[in-house]
Amino acid sequence: MKIVIAGCGKIGTTVIESLLAEGHNVIAVDDSNLVLQDVTNMYDVMCVCGNAADYNTLTEAGTQKADMFVAVTGSDELNMLSCLIAKRLGAKYTVARIRNPEYNGQGFVFIKDQIDLSLAINPELYAARELFNILKLPSALNIETFARGNFEMVEIRLKEKSPIDGMSLIDVRKKYPGKYLVCVVQRGEEVFIPDGQFVLKSGDKIGLTATPTEIQKLLKKLGILQKQARNVMILGASRTAFYLSKMLLKSGNEVKIIDIDREKCVQICDTLPGAVVIAGDGAEQELLLEEGIKSMDAFVSLTGMDEENILVSLFANSQGVPKVISKVNRKELSAMAEKLGLECIISPKRIISDVVLSYARALQNTVGSQVETLYKLMDGKVEALEFIVKDDFQHAGVAIKDMRFKPNILIAGIVTGRRAVIPSGDDTFKVGDRVIVIAADQHPDDLTDIIDQ
Repeated sequence: MKIVIAGCGKIGTTVIESLLAEGHNVIAVDDSNLVLQDVTNMYDVMCVCGNAADYNTLTEAGTQKADMFVAVTGSDELNMLSCLIAKRLGAKYTVARIRNPEYNGQGFVFIKDQIDLSLAINPELYAARELFNILKLPSALNIETFARGNFEMVEIRLKEKSPIDGMSLIDVRKKYPGKYLVCVVQRGEEVFIPDGQFVLKSGDKIGLTATPTEIQKLLKKLGILQKQARNVMILGASRTAFYLSKMLLKSGNEVKIIDIDREKCVQICDTLPGAVVIAGDGAEQELLLEEGIKSMDAFVSLTGMDEENILVSLFANSQGVPKVISKVNRKELSAMAEKLGLECIISPKRIISDVVLSYARALQNTVGSQVETLYKLMDGKVEALEFIVKDDFQHAGVAIKDMRFKPNILIAGIVTGRRAVIPSGDDTFKVGDRVIVIAADQHPDDLTDIIDQ
């Protein structure tokens, strides 16, 4: 597809990288020559310098013939305006990054309809939802939800002396029976779609799929189920902090927010009266100790600086905080942070890249199914996809054991209505079912893509 990306900041470049990896024809638009020079140095794309809401700039970028136009500049208003112009020029689908909480209320439905916007994405809101899910189940490194929350994929790290260290998956299922599936394992830089003979080792990062209830049952049996984080300290009065705090307060949690910017503190204090807001430098260890970091169930670092998030999170780790989460956008710093012992890291730009990629794949589908959800797992080496089976899928009603799948493909779950099933060979795909697929070294757009014809 021909896709125009307006705005080449952190999120824009990540989206560009993901789309190029799938063979799309990408044109980048930005009002900074220096930014575009960096983009052309890293990626093989055509660039146009100019205002993303300027008719001539968008025409030069070929927006009138674009299959998709994605506006991810730093301004919500510019993104919405550029999407409106792009749509009027002839772009088939438009996607805008819209971050301001004021634009995410009921009135936004009216705005979205008026500008004929195909999809609105809010990186901070998506990140907050992911953080909230993790804080509900602190034993997890990452949680991805499917079928509107009826099915989950949870990543956990096997610690030393884990009861399943050295056990094959067949033996794990015998000792810990339940409706779950170990569907992917990362060991160092290698990723495996395991079979029953696969032997787990301490240090492995494993992906489990099941219903939320079954996940909790298994983690409890393994002795690694941590209680929900009730007292949460957040560093940085960012938009993500606002959304996350709002969710936590609604669930009855205690929230303490620390930020060095007094004006931000006043704003968030006015909008979140239930939160305790401290104006101070969260990088100062004495302040964190005074504010009771040692008594917290969780610490979440959400400043705008990856380096600060990593360093302060390491301090929180050293103080024995049970759950420490750090926002790190730069891939190289994420890898370094993991080596230093920070296991739970989120990246808003990665989350939004997954959303845009999922939408692009859905637009390409013509028969058989449609992509509902897409997640990059295990440092981006594996994809977890949710497909909805359509009535023209040729293999509907065929038993899984009678279908031949391509290498490194695993059917991780089937959701019929609200009933989630860990599939066996006798199960089938029925029209309307949601099918969760794990794919390594594959990029399926459609359910038919996973079948070896």
